[in-house]
Amino acid sequence: MTTRTRTRALAAGDTALADFAERLFGHLPRADQRRWARVYLQGLLTTPGKKSVRRLAASVTESPTASQSLQQFINASPWDWNPARAELLRWVEERHPVRAWAIGQVCFPKRGEHSVGVHRRFDPVAGRIVNCQLGFCLFLSLDGMNVPVDWRLALPEAWVADPVLRRRARISPEVVHQAPEALVLELVDSIAARTSSVHPPVVADLSRLDGAAALIGVLSRRGYDFLVSVPPALGVRAAALAHGGERARTPGRDGATAGDFARLGNTSHPYSTPLAGPDARPQRQRIHSALVRLPEGEAAGRGAQQIYRLFGERRPDRRGGGPVWLTNMNRHRMDDLLHLVRRSARTSAVLGSLADEFGLLDFEGRSFPGWHHHMTLMSAAYAYAVREREERGRRSA
Repeated sequence: MTTRTRTRALAAGDTALADFAERLFGHLPRADQRRWARVYLQGLLTTPGKKSVRRLAASVTESPTASQSLQQFINASPWDWNPARAELLRWVEERHPVRAWAIGQVCFPKRGEHSVGVHRRFDPVAGRIVNCQLGFCLFLSLDGMNVPVDWRLALPEAWVADPVLRRRARISPEVVHQAPEALVLELVDSIAARTSSVHPPVVADLSRLDGAAALIGVLSRRGYDFLVSVPPALGVRAAALAHGGERARTPGRDGATAGDFARLGNTSHPYSTPLAGPDARPQRQRIHSALVRLPEGEAAGRGAQQIYRLFGERRPDRRGGGPVWLTNMNRHRMDDLLHLVRRSARTSAVLGSLADEFGLLDFEGRSFPGWHHHMTLMSAAYAYAVREREERGRRSA
């Protein structure tokens, strides 16, 4: 009896998943590849607990060889993940207006030294040096939800310079070492080239990137609107809008840091906005705002006069400084900018859900293509689950 006939039936609505899988993975040249893509999706959606290949196969099919075949499909089969990601982007855009492109960063803890891109680095979330992979994800930020559609894996120089490591991890010749900020830019440029919609703002946490200032300059020159969290130590200079506008008052000295401006601001009337505190009672949040330039822009020549709005959040229940945000959307209302900040915060919750329910951290293979295959299928499973939840909500309304 073939694997096809022994695959266990899904619940009602299986045809919707089959159609979804065919749309995203119909480009795969062989029927067995398309079938295993659907099986992997089904397993991610229905398997409780850890999403190992063995558990995924056991939950979906009775075939004794399914685990081996699924492992082959994910780790060794040379299929291109980019068409599936492009189709996932179109599928989501057809159903929801996209309010922002949000960037998330993920540390994947690893025990050994053989997983592609694994290295030791300081993880600020864990507060210690960890053995891990480092990945970046681009989310489509929709009304009330964020959906992952594209991924990049950071490869340290040692991984791309060593021919043995490259061969072992099946890293293709065109893949090179890139700094984290270059990977973020690649994600943005890639979705900009794929989408047919108007480009929404880019929202990202750049506070842990050494090249944040350079990335900001490139985003500005390429015409992207953005709102990014920056390192508090980032050097900035006071600025004023051309043609009169808002005058800048430095918080103490020229060439101060972003944290200085965020703490003191230079506007006459700092913003306030109501927030729900931990006890569910309304709180007030003071927003100190300033107009600044980045010194790096002066040396870059083009775009040297770019002026940004910088602001920091200060709550009565939080000691010390909070995140420091920088945007080129100077004319937007502060309420609108804060709404984008909240959208960025949702990516952490989605990453938690991906880890708990969709196998974000459960990929067991060691190859570069395998990592991307798993991330592509996991993103597709999450998008489908969100759609199913919406459909159930409509039916029960």
